[in-house]
Amino acid sequence: MRILVTGGAGFIGSEYVRQRLASDPTARITVLDKLTYSGVEANLAPVSEHPGYSFVQGDICDPEIVDQVMAGQDVVVHFAAESHVDRSIDGAGPFVRTNVLGTQVLLDTACRHRVGRFVQVSTDEVYGSIAEGSWNEEWPLAPNSPYSASKAGSDLLALSYHRTHGLDVVITRCTNNYGPYQFPEKLIPLFITNLLDGKTVPLYGDGRNIRDWLHVSDHCRGIDLVLHGGTSGEIYHIGGGTELSNHKLTGLLLDAVGVGWDRVERVADRKGHDLRYSLDDGKIREQLGYAPQVYFAEGLAGTVAWYRAHRSWWEPLKEKAALR
Repeated sequence: MRILVTGGAGFIGSEYVRQRLASDPTARITVLDKLTYSGVEANLAPVSEHPGYSFVQGDICDPEIVDQVMAGQDVVVHFAAESHVDRSIDGAGPFVRTNVLGTQVLLDTACRHRVGRFVQVSTDEVYGSIAEGSWNEEWPLAPNSPYSASKAGSDLLALSYHRTHGLDVVITRCTNNYGPYQFPEKLIPLFITNLLDGKTVPLYGDGRNIRDWLHVSDHCRGIDLVLHGGTSGEIYHIGGGTELSNHKLTGLLLDAVGVGWDRVERVADRKGHDLRYSLDDGKIREQLGYAPQVYFAEGLAGTVAWYRAHRSWWEPLKEKAALR
């Protein structure tokens, strides 16, 4: 199978590439990545010598480059996106450009080259916030940040290409990911690396915001199940089964690094901060046999250990991005 993976040098995309090439020696994967601040080609170093792997640096908004890499592909797995909520609040332009326009370029080109399947990788944030219960795949979209609005727009575009042009589209929506190689602007790696450096960590508001945590390796296994067994035109939720408040998660991270609450700095809450996300992932479990394999305690311990051992990976990234 010939697979085009967009955003394959990012956190989740690179995990998918490493995982897929390890499990299927016959796979042929082309990674298209712009290598923006959060795309790190070193994330793909473990597979750089694999005979089925190739890398192209380019922008998904560039029709010429997309046309070149799309030719001959069997499927597209579309990870490429601007994804940091705080950055989208500061400036929505790059999010609309990449997440909406870039997806439209990919969809047009996939139709023209008669690609067999297009997997749109999305997020639970498109639903907004839910006080109790969980969203199913039929829930109306109600995004609250420019980031989530741009992802909702790209999801709707993808579904429209299925209905209008007959493109074989499937959409996955996941909960919060964590694990190795995550860019250190996100909560878990930011807190781990700050604590390892003797710094404080910023906790928004009262810390009551709740997220479900999903190990990146489980997420990618779920995506592969949908790629091979999902029904065209359908949406599939991928969850981790571990809902935690940010306050509770902060406590677990402090314990994991061996420091106390004096290292926590309370900061003003994020604008439009969604209180709680929760996905009902019964569909993928029942239809495709998905189940998370990484328990959160095990996954978090492994993640902390990875960042302890890989300062040479994250220190330059934090310095370049001026993260603190």
